[in-house]
Amino acid sequence: MRNTGLVPRRLEEVAISRMAEAPVILLQGPRTVGKSTLLRVLSGRLGGRVINLDDPTTRDAVRDDPGLFVSGQSTVFIDEYQHVPFLLDSIKAELNRDGSPGRFVLAGSTRFDALPVASQSLTGRLHRVEILPLSQGEIRGGQESLLESLFDDPEGTVSSDISFTIRAGYAELIAKGGLPLALVRSEAARARWFDDYIALSLERDLQEVGRVRQPSALEPLLRRLASQTASLLNISRAGAAADLATSTASDYLRLFERAFLVRRLPAWGKTLRSSVVRSPKLHMLDSGIA
Repeated sequence: MRNTGLVPRRLEEVAISRMAEAPVILLQGPRTVGKSTLLRVLSGRLGGRVINLDDPTTRDAVRDDPGLFVSGQSTVFIDEYQHVPFLLDSIKAELNRDGSPGRFVLAGSTRFDALPVASQSLTGRLHRVEILPLSQGEIRGGQESLLESLFDDPEGTVSSDISFTIRAGYAELIAKGGLPLALVRSEAARARWFDDYIALSLERDLQEVGRVRQPSALEPLLRRLASQTASLLNISRAGAAADLATSTASDYLRLFERAFLVRRLPAWGKTLRSSVVRSPKLHMLDSGIA
């Protein structure tokens, strides 16, 4: 079913509750996941102006006088803040004058710790909220409660009811993923959209978060990593298949993580030592990309 309406996010209430605790809230996640939409929703509910740094004119104005844009009493909402990273210094100066909760809400498509000056600003004042692709419950307009049920009533999670979803149905859901702009397209259009999404991410986003000496190797490496989705990470094998040294492949893997293309899931173990020494699993951040 094609759904072009606004899908309510469960993180909306989470973000509002965090705003009552921290001076700065950062909504971070992959491009087109809905960060800007959530930012506008929060602005509409709570009041305050939205500064869109994806707009070149606005970006230039902020670069000329960042202090002007972060001053004032109402909450300031800043979209794609990573385009003007030194803006964080102006926010820090403003918080030195008034560090009350809910002063700023930022949104960005690059991990905060990937920015050169980010580690020097807002330490102890910023709370990160990661925006992931839509869950199946959000897509269908339902409320998932599996984790709560596993803690409160684990036996109740087992049902004798027969599922009528066949294997092909599950495969279709996985292929669609959870990025809103992909979900509203037909199967053929969605495949083209994902191709463009990956190409633009590799050509633009990765150049912003780190140094890439072999850009032609990025796509082959990402494809090899996608083939390891939900499996133990073997970066040596993926690098070799893309004609990359293991060290270089590891560096590029970190860039993929910074651009929200992949995620490493740490191993589970009964002890801290056992979880540290075991290999993590690798997941594409959106299943449709795989």
